[in-house]
Amino acid sequence: MTRMRRLLAGERGTALVETAMTLPLLLIVSVGIFEFGRAFQTLQVLTNAAREGARLAVLPNPVAGAVDARVRSYLTSGQLSNTASATIVVNPAATVPIGGGATASASLVTVNYPFQFMVLQPVARLLVSGSTLGAPFTLTASAAMRNESQ
Repeated sequence: MTRMRRLLAGERGTALVETAMTLPLLLIVSVGIFEFGRAFQTLQVLTNAAREGARLAVLPNPVAGAVDARVRSYLTSGQLSNTASATIVVNPAATVPIGGGATASASLVTVNYPFQFMVLQPVARLLVSGSTLGAPFTLTASAAMRNESQ
């Protein structure tokens, strides 16, 4: 009886049990940090691509399709792989406030890009069947610039 008590009262294996309990949580938090960092980086690429498109859209007599090509080129150089699924909307008849209640004509470029988590969503589905955590969603970025006149 005393030998059994001594074995149960010992602390052997406690570190292993604690590691087994905390390691999955630590890994999920680490993966979440990487995934949300990747989402933020993608949003920054979209924002810069919209600005590049707006810079081209404000020029007088823009070439048809030039804005779309410039935005897709920027998305590709930003290492976004699925640029064909991005939607680019150019509104050359937008307005922007210029102060004193006045407005000026502007061009508005909006870029929509479907984003999907690489690790977070499959892990969530493993933990909870049918989970929508980490499901694909659309990132949107817009840029408006005042139109130049000749």
